[in-house]
Order: sequence, then C-alpha cells, then structure tokens
Amino acid sequence: MDQRILLVDDNELVCQQMSKLLARDERRIKVAHDGTTALEWLTERNFSVVLTDLELPGINGLDLIREIRRRDLPATVIVMTGHASIDSAVEAMKLGAYDYLVKPVDQVRLEFLVEKALADRKLQDEVRSLRQGLHQRYSYHNLFGKGSQMREIFAKVARVSASNCTVLITGETGTGKELVAQALHYNDSARRGPLIAVNCAALPEPLLESEFFGHEQGAFTGADRQKKGRFELAGGGTLLLDEIGSLPLGMQAKLLRVLQDGTFERVGGTEVLQTDARILAATNVDLADAVAAGKFREDLYYRLNVVTIELPPLRERIEDLPLLVNHFLDQLRERRFPSKTISRETLSIMARYEWPGNVRELEHLVEQMVVTTPGPVIEPENLPPQIVATREEPFSLEFDHKRPLQDITDELTERIERVYLHRVLERNRGRIDRSAEHCGLSRRSISEKLRRYGIDKAEFKPHLTARRNGVAV
Repeated sequence: MDQRILLVDDNELVCQQMSKLLARDERRIKVAHDGTTALEWLTERNFSVVLTDLELPGINGLDLIREIRRRDLPATVIVMTGHASIDSAVEAMKLGAYDYLVKPVDQVRLEFLVEKALADRKLQDEVRSLRQGLHQRYSYHNLFGKGSQMREIFAKVARVSASNCTVLITGETGTGKELVAQALHYNDSARRGPLIAVNCAALPEPLLESEFFGHEQGAFTGADRQKKGRFELAGGGTLLLDEIGSLPLGMQAKLLRVLQDGTFERVGGTEVLQTDARILAATNVDLADAVAAGKFREDLYYRLNVVTIELPPLRERIEDLPLLVNHFLDQLRERRFPSKTISRETLSIMARYEWPGNVRELEHLVEQMVVTTPGPVIEPENLPPQIVATREEPFSLEFDHKRPLQDITDELTERIERVYLHRVLERNRGRIDRSAEHCGLSRRSISEKLRRYGIDKAEFKPHLTARRNGVAV
C-alpha cells in the first residue's frame, strides 16, 4: 500500500531537499506551501504522515494541527521548527502532534521519525478499519431501508443507543426486532459487556427463573453446580428479553422487581446480586391489549415501555424490497453461493405479495431461489408457487386522454384514496381516531370516505378478524 506523505513548508528549497531525503518507491510525497492548501488536500484524500512547518502563510502549523484533530482526519503529524520555536513545538505535541524535528533537519532522525510514524499510522488505520467494520456490521445490522419509516427508526436507534433506558421493540415476526437490539447494543461504545438474548416463549415456565437469575448447587434436583443466569451473564452489557409477551404472570412479578431496583438472587441462594445490564424487550403482540386482557402486568408494561421502536411489516415498506433482495444476493455471493441477478418482472410479482413472514421470509426465499434457479437470472417461473401477487399493479398515470379531465381526476383520486385508506387502517388496526389523525382529517370526514368506498374498518381489527376466521383469541 502506498505511504502518502504531505510536506508543508513555504520554502520551496526546503521542500525540494526534504522530498529527496524522503523519497522511496513505496512513498508518495505531495508538497503544499501554505496551511490552507494543506488542509484542503487533507480533507480530500488520506495521508499517512504530515510533515509541517509551524510558521506558514494562511493557516499556521498549530491551527492546522487543531483542524486535523477537530475533523478527525486520519494523519500523523510531525512538526518542523527552528531552535527559537521549541516552545511552539511542545505546544504542537500537546495538541496532538506525534513528534518534532529541529531545523536544519538531521537526515537520520528524519528517517527514523517518519518510519516510526508510518508504522504507528498503519496500526491506527488497522484499528480504525476494524472498528468501522464492526460499526457497519452492527450499527443497523442488516437493517436496510430508504423509506421514511425506516429512516425514523435509524434516527431513533442513534438517539437512544448511548442511553441506559429500557427499550421495547415491537413488530410482527420476521421484521428484524433482534437486529434492532443488536444495533442498540453495538452502537453504544461505552457498553463493554456482551449482548445476551433469552427467548421467553422457548423456555418452559419451571426453568425461566433459573435461566434469568441462575441457581446455586443443590437448589433443585439436577442442580449439580452453580449456574449464572442471563442477568448475571449480561453484566456491563445488554439483556434482550425476546417474546416478552409470552412471559407467565408469576415470572413477570419477579422481573418487575429486578427492573425496579436492579437486584436479584440466584435460585436457592441468599446473596443479593446487582445487575447493570441494559434491558431491551421485544414482542410481536400488542402488550397494551395483553394488559387489557389481564395477561400482562400493567406496571411491568409501563416499566418496559420507556422508549418504543415499532418495526413496520415488509408489506408497508415494499419500496425497500429491491434493496433487501440485492443485499441478500450479495451475502449469498460472499458465502460462495452461485452469483444470480433478479429480473424486473420477478421483483414486480414479489412487490405485490403480502409477505406474512416479513424480511425473514424474504431472506429464506432469496436463498431458495439462488439454489434452485438453473440460469444466472431469477425469472418469474423460478418463484415458488406460494409467492402469488395479491395486490394491484403499482399506481400508474396511464389514462385515456380523450376522456374529460374531471372524469380522469375523479377516478385517479378514488384509486389513490382507496389504497391510502387501506394502508392507514391496516397500520392503525382499524382505529378511526388514529387513522384520522394520521390522515389529517376529522373522524367524520374519514368515516364518510370509508362509507363512500365501502371499506369496513372491522376488517382491520385483528381480534375481530380472528374471531370471524374461527381462531381463538
């Protein structure tokens, strides 16, 4: 890799001499005669090392160092100064300069310092690259989206990740709730402990207390040794309580105590332990409805629901489908699966499918199609039979220009309003008050539109839909 060195001095002769002394095959040396030009170049491209005089026209050497540090530019700075300006060199090192050289520059010391600075910069760049790679992997951890809903989620994750508040992550199965939890955890640079997840729905009730809080040796039959629970293992880190809505009421009371005072005891033990783990909870059920039905404690609900991040289903962010598909294709290519592309016609059918399994279903489908498609392009005939377009074609402005303008306007308005009202009612689960607020209309206005278009709000209420379909609620 090229070692880029920026030499900054207003004396052209000094620059020529220094350039000759520093010249090596692997080095690329650029010269700037003032601080302003040097800063512009540093902003435009990366330099490993900056050798700069302190007395410069425009921005002086000290101000150049300040700007390099303020802008977090990845460059190691060595200052050059005369005997009379040693104090300035010391000040430069306090500002972040790596070292200094006294003019006239000693060739041996110059080469020693530059080699040392280049090695140090290489190490710093490697560390920075690893951190950036980790950040890129987990900052939103495969959460992709260009629509307003996902941008709002990204912004909320960025805002709350560094705080210690409890976050409730809601959304249908497969929308990426665990990925949001990972983003919240790994975006918090101060959190040194691990991310520990426990699926509350996957464990039988008798084992939950032991899994949460641990147990002492002999606490029950089969407890042949002490075991640490998830709260203890997540110390200094994050504990994700997945499917929190499935937690039995008895366990909810014990969880509430931990959330209130941060203390717990192992099963069979008397020692009071303290937890500093951050608590995240995830659920695919409406906890407010569960509270109303007596299946979830109201006090625990309010304790968990400090900040809520609601993930939309894939059908409500269908504009992200091509982005997600290409991401999954790239991931499979990295795993040495066959390289495939997807046709526009295939994407069109997929965009009109309901995606009950959301992003997780899409990921599995893409992998299935990559494996089973014989050619390089995934065509509609390569889709499995269950992927059927159930929505209308995307809105189009194609119309018969021979018709009266008012007729066309009325028809297009109706088409837009029908689709819009369906989406809003679906999002708000048939709640007229919330839907009216979302639309910027009064309850009376939205009710009139629903009557005019023959839209039944009850079709969007999950408990009524389930009852009609004979599903127990």
